[in-house]
This record gives sequence, C-alpha cells and structure tokens, in this order.
Amino acid sequence: MGRTIEIYDTTLRDGTQAENFNISVEDKIRIAQALDRLGIDFIEGGWPGANPVSVDYFQKIKGVSLKHAKVAAFGSTRHFRHKADKDPNLLALLDARTPVITIFGKSWDVHVRDALHIGLEDNLQIIEDSLAFLRPRVEHLFYDAEHFFDGFKDNPDYALATLGKAIDGGAETIILCDTNGGTLPQELPPIIDRVKQHLDGCSRKVRLGIHSHNDSETAVANSLLAVSLGIDQIQGTINGFGERCGNANLTSIIPAIVFKMGLACEVRKHIDRLYTTSRLVNELANLPNNRYQPYVGESAFAHKGGIHVSAVKRNPLTYEHIEPDKVGNIRRILISDQAGSANVLHKAKKWGLKLSPADPLLATITSELKELENQGYQYEGAEASFELLMRRALGLQRNYFKFESWRVIIHKVDVERAPITEATIRLFVGGDEVHTASMGDGPVNALDCAMRKALTRFYPCLEEMVLTDYKVRVLSGEHGTEAKVRVLIESRDHTCSWSTVGVSVNILEASWQALVDSINYKLMKEDNRK
Repeated sequence: MGRTIEIYDTTLRDGTQAENFNISVEDKIRIAQALDRLGIDFIEGGWPGANPVSVDYFQKIKGVSLKHAKVAAFGSTRHFRHKADKDPNLLALLDARTPVITIFGKSWDVHVRDALHIGLEDNLQIIEDSLAFLRPRVEHLFYDAEHFFDGFKDNPDYALATLGKAIDGGAETIILCDTNGGTLPQELPPIIDRVKQHLDGCSRKVRLGIHSHNDSETAVANSLLAVSLGIDQIQGTINGFGERCGNANLTSIIPAIVFKMGLACEVRKHIDRLYTTSRLVNELANLPNNRYQPYVGESAFAHKGGIHVSAVKRNPLTYEHIEPDKVGNIRRILISDQAGSANVLHKAKKWGLKLSPADPLLATITSELKELENQGYQYEGAEASFELLMRRALGLQRNYFKFESWRVIIHKVDVERAPITEATIRLFVGGDEVHTASMGDGPVNALDCAMRKALTRFYPCLEEMVLTDYKVRVLSGEHGTEAKVRVLIESRDHTCSWSTVGVSVNILEASWQALVDSINYKLMKEDNRK
C-alpha cells in the first residue's frame, strides 16, 4: 500500500455553482452524511455568510454526528481595507465553528491588479495576515492558491511568492488551483517540480493539494497525474458538478487511486458505496443521472454486443477493467433477463429479507423493478419505496388500510389572495370506513393532512411523522404540460428519515403514491420495532 491521499469534497460549495444544481439545507445535510459514510476526509460546506442556505447549513451540521469526515468552511483572504481581526469574511469563517477552514488568495498578478486593484506586495501581505489570524483559532487550515497554474505561467516568481506567504501565515496544506480549467496534463510536471523545489526552502514543511476544473476535459487526468507527482490531497466534487464545465470528478478519481494506483485513502474501506452516493447527489439535486459516466454510470458495465456478451459471460475481465460490485455498480447484460438481480439480492441482504439467487421470486421482483424503471421510477433516492416493493412481492407487507377514493378541490376567489385547497378522502381500516376532509397549503399538503386525519386514530404513531422535503422532476419535457413527472418525498420521525417515490402524468397522483408509501413505511417500521 502506498502513501495516504486525502479526499476533499466541495460538492456542497463548488458543486452548487453548477447550472441548474439547487439543493436545500436538508439536502446538504443528507449529502454530507452520505459523504461521511463513503469515507470522504473533508467536506466543504459552503461560504459562511454568503447566503442564508450556507448560514443555516453550518448551524445545523453542528448537531450532526459525522464518524470520519471533517467539515470545512470556505472563504477569501481579508479585504485590503480591513484588519484581519475586523474582517467580516474571516470572522464569519470562525463563527461557523468548523474544524477546518479553507481560504483562497490570488496567485495570478493579473487578478491582483485587475480584480483586487491593489499592489502585488499588498496581496502578499493580506495572504499572510489572514492565515496568521486564523491559524491559532482552527484545527486545520488550508490555503487554495487560486488561478495558480495561470499565474505561474504568467509570472512564476510571484506565484511562488504567494505560496511562501501562505506557509509563513500558517497554512498546513497548499492547494494548487487550476481555476480556469485550461491547464493540460503535460504542463503539470515541470510546474509541480518547481513548486516542490521552492517549498523545500520555505520555513515549514506543508502538504500539497490539487483543485482542477474541467474546462479542457482534463480535470481527472490532471488530478491523477498530480498524485503521481507527489501531491497528497485531491479536491473535487461528486459527479464532477461545478461552475461552467465542472470540477474534477471524484467518482472517477477515487476508484483510479484505489484500484489503479494502489494508494491508501479512507474511502478505500467503503468504496462499494460510491455508486449509491453518486445517484443520491443527482436525485437530491433533481438532475438526471449520466448513464455513460465511468464507474458509476448505468452503462459503465453494460454489455450488448453479441461477442462482448459471450466473452463477458465466460470471463468478465475480457471487457471490464474492474469488477462493477467493487464500486457498488452491477453488470448488465442487456439481452439477459437477469440484469439487475444482483442489486435486488444486495438490497434484500441489507434489509434482512430472505431471498436467494435460486428463488423464483427474485425474477419476479427484478422484472417488476425493470418495468417500473421504464415507467420513470428511480429508487436510488427512495429506498423506502423499494423495500416496500420487495416486501409486497415476498408476501411480508401488511395492508394497513384500503384506499377507496380521494378528491382535491382548489378554489380561487380573489386574484390577490392564495387559493383555498381542500382534500377529501375515503378509505377502510379493517372493517371501518373512514371519510374525512382537510384544508391544506396546496393540494399535496391537503392530501397529507386528510390522510393523517383518517389514519391517526387507528395508528397514533403517525403523529411522530413529519414530511420534510418534496421534489418534482419532469421526465419527458417534450410533452409539455402532458409530461410524466416523478415525485420524491422525504419523511422523518424521532429516529430516522426515509424517502419514497411516485410517478404519473398527474402530479397529484404521483404525490399520492409517494405519500401512501411514506405512511406504509412508517407503519411497517413501527410493527418491526414492536
């Protein structure tokens, strides 16, 4: 085993700058927990004070227990007109109370003159001052040398001088940033070699990191090459999300480090969670999965051509560079009825359900899963619905209630006022017919309230359940308002949270499906507890 590489994830900060990438505070918490389970070393949560979402995130993440990962707050060096101890940005970083602070400073003289409008010596001073102020007040202090490679190519002596000042200020890791994403792999060796020579003459030893952007389609290649040249920290995002063309894609970098380069990292222990982590981020960001993505894409280990299929069945090594289950993915033989069965067996084991490869029900569940996926269902972000599906197929799911009918009325009487929404519902619990109505803040909330009103007297545990998130994705935009939609609902109680899914051309029907699954899951969970 080689040296240990640190993995620094910036999905929650740099990744959210991607076009159409929008997540709530609750989503950020859920992603952070998934990254922690994956074994990520550092999770950059955002820029404190930049927006309400970041402020709320840093407040709430304090109450979340992470087993391995350390949360980082991100910000800039002090403003030239402010002293470090009076600079709002630096004070906001400290207020976030994270174990890690990462600040960036200018390495490119063009940026110093044209963006900051200060002298080159002034920039060196604010880099050192900012880090020196933070150093005694934080556990880990990292410095992002923004635009370093462009700055080095333009003025190498000045770019290196900025690194020296960061070290003098107390940075423990210096991250070389290809912020514009224009650097090609063959440019890296002489630059990194020169950096290492320069750092050998500095006051302290520091670790080096790399932060690559993908504007030249070389972010992954640059990151891996940098590691081969002795760099010890890689920054990137899950699925490569980021501004413009994105950041270095950790779902491609991590398997290469582990399986190709033989280097150590905490993620090595949990790398079979890479696939589900990738899908979770896509689902919570309400963005489609890239089926052709290496390692974690749906097509990464899919075989269709006859010669390929024949060879893979004899020896998968013939057309697969690694075993798919190592990253949590599955092999798919596109002409085979068995595609997906490995995933079903994996989930059955996880949930304690007795299902063997020889059980005829396996083919039934796999077939139903494939059919539902063709209809638009996705279970990566809605495992509660998938568990209910499997339990029903195995005859283990109790029918807690029988649905009869529901109706939603939206009444708009005044253009200046919000519409009035009412839902009525009719169902049976055992031999009792229940017919209730409830008002709500919109049709989905009204349906939710009516369901609770009907069922809580039979199942008091539903009072503990809260709907915490609701997402809608249009699946077939070319059909306009006739398009099919997928609804994802997240619920929680005192002990855990779970997600459910519904799909329909009718948004209320899709919402109803997800609501019913959410309630059934809570009741099933309560039965298991008893």
